[in-house]
Amino acid sequence: MIHSALLDPILDGPFIVELKALAHTQREEVVSAARDWIGTPYHHAADLKGHGVDCAMLLVRVYCHVGLVEPFDPRPYTRDWFMHRGEEKYLGFLFDRALEVREPGLGDTVVFRIGRLFAHAGIVSRIDPLSVIHAFAPLGCVVEDIVACGELAGKFKTAKFASYWG
Repeated sequence: MIHSALLDPILDGPFIVELKALAHTQREEVVSAARDWIGTPYHHAADLKGHGVDCAMLLVRVYCHVGLVEPFDPRPYTRDWFMHRGEEKYLGFLFDRALEVREPGLGDTVVFRIGRLFAHAGIVSRIDPLSVIHAFAPLGCVVEDIVACGELAGKFKTAKFASYWG
């Protein structure tokens, strides 16, 4: 057993401080990369900045672009896959690469239940008020929304949060 007094200098040491600074920088890079997509038209299963993207591919392209996630492609998926299935595909590809957390941080992902499954997500761009950048079909493009004021407010009670940084 290791005495906690021995761990304190390690846990408060320069290595941990550097990791926290790196995580802070990475989180800011994620939000900046997501903001670069604002205004991109919504297009199911597309992933071309300025031309078309959906909420899943926005996450993939942003986190891959920043270098936090190895490139992967969750396609093909139908436009209404979440209406006729019981398998949580969205949560599967998300939680294979991130950890579920209770409280979101900048650059984390929030996933909303649509119909029976978790099928819509965005990137946390601000904590207070909680705001997300997401490709949203009803609005026709990638937007930055305050969750409590937008169309997702009613779905927030069942939302889940995922973080690359844990």
